[in-house]
Amino acid sequence: MRKRKSQSTGTKFSRKTDQRKALLKTLVNSLLTKEKITTTEAKAKAAGRLAERLISHATKISLDDKSPKSLTQRVAKKRILMKYLPTRTVKKLEEVLGPRFKKRRGGYTRIIKKGPRPTDSARIAIIELV
Repeated sequence: MRKRKSQSTGTKFSRKTDQRKALLKTLVNSLLTKEKITTTEAKAKAAGRLAERLISHATKISLDDKSPKSLTQRVAKKRILMKYLPTRTVKKLEEVLGPRFKKRRGGYTRIIKKGPRPTDSARIAIIELV
């Protein structure tokens, strides 16, 4: 039995909840603006999961349809994006990344493992948009 245990808690990164959320938000924001970042493997995997979800929401925002129902859905999807990202990143998601990934069914990010960091031997990875 599940007993209130979340399915996708992921790793905690030895941080409190608010610090962990802020870390993921900044990682995803950097990933979506620069389209390629270098970080540790665990952080790359966690940021990739969140970025995939946000890009999926962005692909569903249709700017063509003007019906009231579609407008309501668009506003709801945009609110989800605004919860995690600043306005300029949401604008890039809507105008650039959303149309680019419109026909793709998933797998918007790629993680390339690089090797250990010389100072502390942490495993480093490059995460980029496909």
